[in-house]
Amino acid sequence: MTQMEINDFNSKVTAVDSDSLLTPQTMDKIVRVVLQAVDEQEAHRQRVRAEQRITRGVSYELEETA
Repeated sequence: MTQMEINDFNSKVTAVDSDSLLTPQTMDKIVRVVLQAVDEQEAHRQRVRAEQRITRGVSYELEETA
C-alpha cells in the first residue's frame, strides 16, 4: 500500500441533469437501432419456426411411408 500526501487540491464539479445528455436526434438514432434489432430478432424467430415446421413435416412424411 502506498501513502500519498496531497497538500493542495483543486477540483471543479459540474452537476448536470442526466436526461439532458442525449439530444433528441441521438435518442431517435438509439430508438431506430433498437427497433431494427427487435425486428431482426422476430424475423429470425419466424424463420426458425418455419424451418421447424418443415422439419417436422418431413419426418412425419417419412414415418408414414415406412
